[in-house]
Amino acid sequence: MNTETKRHTGRLTAVVLAMFGFGFALGPLYSAICEAAGINGKMRLAVADVKNTAVDSSRWVNVEFVTTVNGGRPMQFRAAQSRVRVHPGEMATVEFTAQNNEAHDIVAQAVPNVAPWNAARHLRKTECFCFNQQAFKAGETKSMPMRFLIDPELPAEVETITLAYTFFDVTELAQQGKLQPRS
Repeated sequence: MNTETKRHTGRLTAVVLAMFGFGFALGPLYSAICEAAGINGKMRLAVADVKNTAVDSSRWVNVEFVTTVNGGRPMQFRAAQSRVRVHPGEMATVEFTAQNNEAHDIVAQAVPNVAPWNAARHLRKTECFCFNQQAFKAGETKSMPMRFLIDPELPAEVETITLAYTFFDVTELAQQGKLQPRS
């Protein structure tokens, strides 16, 4: 190998290592930015604020629920109600049902997303199946509650919030010890 080829190979190796490092850091960086800005479905839970929130009975907000299962897995997942109408500051509970139609046990994780983006910081969950991984026995059905309220400081132009959940099969990660499922 001549000197120019070695130099070019060294540069390409450095670029590949830099790209790998950037990709590795991107996940935590994305999460930190979303949490700080309250965007893209990343929500902060403030239970103390929930206890002292006044209900704004002069206003209604529609909250829609969309459920999907990633990768076409044979799992059923749905909300008992596709939409609820709440006053900001009012506590609401919606039941979700998930069923493992596999012939073996699985571990699943629900990942939320909120639209519009400026509503995410105003959605306060006090209880949610999305906080933990869910272990399902073969054929098992679970009813899972989600309790929330909408902060009265939600911008007035936001009349509808869509809360979408996608269930991911994380069984392999749980088996490798990278996740701690909860029943």
